[in-house]
Amino acid sequence: MVKQRSYKIKSYVNASHAVRWKSGTGKKHNHTWEVICELHAFEGMVSFFDIEKSLHGAIDELSGKYLNDLPAFEVINPTVENVTEYLFDKIDEILRANGAMLLRIEVSDSPTRSFCIDVTERKLPTEEVQADQTQQGQSNA
Repeated sequence: MVKQRSYKIKSYVNASHAVRWKSGTGKKHNHTWEVICELHAFEGMVSFFDIEKSLHGAIDELSGKYLNDLPAFEVINPTVENVTEYLFDKIDEILRANGAMLLRIEVSDSPTRSFCIDVTERKLPTEEVQADQTQQGQSNA
């Protein structure tokens, strides 16, 4: 049995958007977006303070903004799905620069609706080491 360890960090950001439909743009409205990130530290432990500070760098870019006006959403529709994709890419890049990787992100625009991206099928560094050790053990037998 292999234990997989991860950290989970929740953040909130207030931002507004208007979804673009074929028939036109919907009404501008505000959300308190909940962003939940699950991450894996390459070296076993991370400083929650440092990781939270790094995550807020990406999330705070949206704070108080009308998402439709941001360059990232000028062409891409600012739906919960696309906001999640955008944040996943930004946050994963930040985490990798800080010794961790994003395993899962969940973004909610209301208490009852969320969109998730889960990449836990990626091999974690610990799995790669264990696989190498298993292969070495089999070749020595």
